[in-house]
Amino acid sequence: MKMKAALLLECGMKGPYAETKPLKIEEVELDPPRENEMLVKIGGGGICHSDLSVINGDRPRPVPLAMGHEGAGEVVEVGPGVHDVKVGDHVVFQFSPSCGRCRRCLEGRPQVCEVGAVAKAGGDLMGGGRRIHWNGQSVAHHTGVSCFAEYAVVDRGSVVVIDKDLPLHEAALFGCAVMTGVGAVINTARILPGDSVAVIGLGGVGLNGLLGAKLAGAAQIIAVDINDAKLGLARQLGATHTINPTDPNAIQELRDITNGGVDYAMELAGTVPAMKTAYAMIRYGGTVVTAGLSPAGAEFALNQSDLVSQEKSIKGSYMGSCVPVRDIPRFIDLYRQGRLPVDRLIDRTIPLDQINAGFDKLASVATVRQIVVPHMA
Repeated sequence: MKMKAALLLECGMKGPYAETKPLKIEEVELDPPRENEMLVKIGGGGICHSDLSVINGDRPRPVPLAMGHEGAGEVVEVGPGVHDVKVGDHVVFQFSPSCGRCRRCLEGRPQVCEVGAVAKAGGDLMGGGRRIHWNGQSVAHHTGVSCFAEYAVVDRGSVVVIDKDLPLHEAALFGCAVMTGVGAVINTARILPGDSVAVIGLGGVGLNGLLGAKLAGAAQIIAVDINDAKLGLARQLGATHTINPTDPNAIQELRDITNGGVDYAMELAGTVPAMKTAYAMIRYGGTVVTAGLSPAGAEFALNQSDLVSQEKSIKGSYMGSCVPVRDIPRFIDLYRQGRLPVDRLIDRTIPLDQINAGFDKLASVATVRQIVVPHMA
């Protein structure tokens, strides 16, 4: 079938993206689903910093690449071997496809599926190869999803079925921002009632981390960001304190607030300076959890003696250490209960042809989450 998709033809282009247009809206050919695959009509795709890091070259990927990793849609066709998902089902994508059979999947860690990781790195689906074609060449799939398009063919292991009453543009958030932010707090850090938490970086993932800390019952939630408008939003969402790290007294201010530092510092910005700030903010026996993706090759140095003598910990968190089939439905239930108000993070919905301008807004830190709606009237 023919459809429109946002293609990245070159990594590392400079902004403003509304002028340079790194994403080209092109008509492409989409193959039908093969065994254990399905065709999904896209209902919404979130514009995330992980996408921006591919566009600006921080984390390059094979090109041409059909972009988009955070999204939701409606199943319109299933391939052979798919028996537990049917046409008409609504699904949320998971950006780390899982095979269900490798060692990590069998350990209950599908977010680090070994088979899915190999396929993603090559821009392929887990069934092998690519299903998108343009100008006589194959087009790489972004994380096996490629939801900045009208339709997507994806692996069965890339979707979680959800109830149909949740609007798809809202459901899209649960495919990355909610899983990564809330999951990092609930699953990776395992924050308990009464703990003190600093959340560094207040983008879509960071603000979800803040909501997760509130949900977990943290006694002190210190929101940390260089953008004062986002600090204001953080206070509305439940932060007990806010700190701008450009203040030379920021670390001491936090230590005064917490009587020595936080139990957990959540690094959700994806930069080495944010990681340094997080490590400086934890107390003796404290833990840094990092779910932000820094540029490829970036390194973080620390004092090893300090790590040992103060028994500090650093933990990586990919996709919020989530088991998507378990966590996405329960996060949606919490949203319905009003305990996880993630809809407040959506700034606007935009059509596919405004996607480059949308990335300008993201790059300028002028937005939290914009949702691309390819079939917008």
